[in-house]
Amino acid sequence: MNRKRQNGQPGSNLQLHRKIIVMKVYKIFYTALITLGSLMACNNSTDKATAAGNASIAAAPAGGQEAVQDDVSAKDVVKVAVSSKDHSTLVAALKQADLVTSLSNAGPFTVFAPTNAAFDKLPAGAVDGLMKPEKKEDLQNILQYHVTVAAMKAESFTDGQVLGMVNGDNVTITVKDGKIILNNSATIIASIPASNGMIHVIDGVLLPPAKK
Repeated sequence: MNRKRQNGQPGSNLQLHRKIIVMKVYKIFYTALITLGSLMACNNSTDKATAAGNASIAAAPAGGQEAVQDDVSAKDVVKVAVSSKDHSTLVAALKQADLVTSLSNAGPFTVFAPTNAAFDKLPAGAVDGLMKPEKKEDLQNILQYHVTVAAMKAESFTDGQVLGMVNGDNVTITVKDGKIILNNSATIIASIPASNGMIHVIDGVLLPPAKK
């Protein structure tokens, strides 16, 4: 009996030892599989993120600030004008004069924005003539005569006030019977705040003084 127990005990220990080794191998193999799966999932996520980033870059519009798609933030002076059906002529003129990007920048600007009806008051053919490529400098001069570098609310204007405009000429303000009139030719009929300044809608087109 003693011999059998002595002979059997080493065998039992050997089997136990083998079981422990097998369990360790399975554990290592299982851990390796989990790690490999995690790495593959991480790589897939990284690839998807990279692809999404590349797609966003590829989809980014060309152009300046005016090309940025943003339906949440307050609109700049150009986007306000674009969203107004009464200012389609002004928007077309700004595009023709290459002034859209300039007025989409930080500013601040005060823009006196003639309505379509205001442009219609000009002599027949005047607008079409200014939209020709060879008249680009004249168009820029007129449009810049409607912009001053400051954000000015309507209540800040005073009678007799003189504003220096972007084109280098001046506009004179008249305040009479609660109305704000520019150069005795155009009246402010509405005021709209923008993210980079103020827009004052006017019922006439301001024409710069003739160059001497």
